[in-house]
Amino acid sequence: MARSPSVKHFLTSATVRCGIGALLGVFAVGVRVWLTPFLGDRTPYVTIFATLMFAARYLGLLPAILTVATSWVGIWLWILAPGHNSLDQSEIFGLIAFLLFSGVIIAFGEATRRSITKRDEIEHALRESAQEKQNEIERHTAELHRKTEQTLYQARLLDLANDAIFVRTANDRISYWNEGAERLYGWKKEEALGRSTHELLHTEFPVPLSEIKKTERWQGELLQIQRDGARITVASRWTTLRDRNGDFAGWLEINTDVTLRKRAETAARRLSGRILSLQDDERRRIARELHDSLGQYLVSVKVNLDLLSTLVNGTRENELLSDCLNAVEACISETRTISHLLHPPLLDEAGFASAARWYCEGFADRSKIQVELELPPEMGRLDRDVETTLFRILQEGLTNVHRHSGGSRVTIRLEVDAEQVHLQISDDGKGIPEQRLRRMREDGSTTGVGLAGMSERVRELGGLFEITSAVRGTTLAVTIPLSEDIEASDFDTENSPTSEENQENSGRPGASAA
Repeated sequence: MARSPSVKHFLTSATVRCGIGALLGVFAVGVRVWLTPFLGDRTPYVTIFATLMFAARYLGLLPAILTVATSWVGIWLWILAPGHNSLDQSEIFGLIAFLLFSGVIIAFGEATRRSITKRDEIEHALRESAQEKQNEIERHTAELHRKTEQTLYQARLLDLANDAIFVRTANDRISYWNEGAERLYGWKKEEALGRSTHELLHTEFPVPLSEIKKTERWQGELLQIQRDGARITVASRWTTLRDRNGDFAGWLEINTDVTLRKRAETAARRLSGRILSLQDDERRRIARELHDSLGQYLVSVKVNLDLLSTLVNGTRENELLSDCLNAVEACISETRTISHLLHPPLLDEAGFASAARWYCEGFADRSKIQVELELPPEMGRLDRDVETTLFRILQEGLTNVHRHSGGSRVTIRLEVDAEQVHLQISDDGKGIPEQRLRRMREDGSTTGVGLAGMSERVRELGGLFEITSAVRGTTLAVTIPLSEDIEASDFDTENSPTSEENQENSGRPGASAA
């Protein structure tokens, strides 16, 4: 039974409780004296037990003892003593029984009181705990509601993005699919969730998935298929997702459609390749015209001047003829040099090896730079386009060494095997600053016309073009495949696309279906 705070506070005072206990004893004696005409003196303790139970239950141990002591003194003085000078045997046994029952009642009441007090304390603690839990639940509910609204808002923002954004789980199932993905691929959110990405997109990767899984972030270009079967190229950015234990949980993938850009780049590369091809043809034609037309005219002039010199006897006239002959011979030499530089006849007649030796010898004489040329001992002929590209790269590379490196030595090494040809040009000059070299690799913003032309020539043949530089010296490396049919890839030439389905069938680690 719950008690009001005022009563409870009143009963907590020890003095008050002891006083109430004594008053209860007096009250019990008074009631017993009042009942004497009805009960006589044989049951003197009957009214004490009720007050004793109350005292033991609500007042405590000491007040209950005071109740027993006060009531017994009262019973002795008002009921037992007036008619007797001493207690007889039955009264002694009654007193002993009274004391024993009183002790039992006090012990039981005290135990009950303590149990109830402990129960009240537990109930109070439980009410406080329940209130705290309720407050905590309300706070968590409010926080959850706020986070839910924030998540929904962020999801709406992701849906506004033009990029396709989706989440791949560790077992390669789609768990999130935004509206940008719906627009790009044609699959609705309800159709995509829970399905394999390979089942929907048939992705082809430039590198194995096992390599992507080893990195926290990855970006590159992927080939994918839309719902209607159209093939697209996307610029993809991947971020690895991990659970609370740090274990791999999936990827966040953001894809941007770059199909039109890739088509434009492919068309630009083809146009550039066509321009370079036309440029080589035009150089070949101009070189032939210089040699066969202008060169022949100059030779004819020289022959006529030689004949004229035999008919002139004057000293002044001979000096003029001699000057004219020297000028014509210089014109013939320059014409022949320009013709050979535009397109050396040796390149068509004997191949790259002979043309490279002739050009390196002439370059060393003109620039005073030491040139070391290392060629295979028994090098055969290569494809015409490959030989032309190698020679143009040799020309441009040595020109850059002369203009920019400030070095005194250059080494040219050519290696040929059954699959590819590798050309390397290294100098001992001042090198390229790291910042400029990084910009050249990233966007080509600091690449000159010559380097851009070399890169396009190599790309047209499906090869690799790389420039490295140190504190001293720069190295230009070119690798060109020796295949009969060379076709430009939609990916970077250093990577060949790998179907995720093939990766899955080959059983490589991390090659889950895409």
